[in-house]
Amino acid sequence: MLLQKDFNPALNTVTAYGEHHLEINRVRFETAVCFGPEGPVRNVELQTAADIDATFLKSLVGLDAAPRDPLAFLDDAPAALPEGAPEVLLIGTGTRQIFLSPEVTRPLLQLGIGVETMTTQAAARTYNILMSEERRVLALLLPGDPRA
Repeated sequence: MLLQKDFNPALNTVTAYGEHHLEINRVRFETAVCFGPEGPVRNVELQTAADIDATFLKSLVGLDAAPRDPLAFLDDAPAALPEGAPEVLLIGTGTRQIFLSPEVTRPLLQLGIGVETMTTQAAARTYNILMSEERRVLALLLPGDPRA
């Protein structure tokens, strides 16, 4: 399905999707990908939403590279967010919506980063809307359930 007829080549836009593929900036992907409005579209080694864990999500948004304040626990201060951290992470789980467990999403939610799971088609449409509103959004999209 053609999602976006016109697009700004300076911004990553989901231009089409099908049951087992995505197009970002008119480039076809058949694997899981992660991207924001600017920067590269990265292939991600995921087959299903069940492969997603808290460590993976923290790495995805750059928390593994964020400097840690060794005394932050004294003030109950949250860890510092890396520069350019998203305000929301959209996770497209394929052709079916699959919710992640609270243990997986809690580290991001505690830092104020929203995590939303939905079908990949819904996530693609939502990403395009948020990106066009100049929101700090990050998308992790699985193209479809390989067993479907």
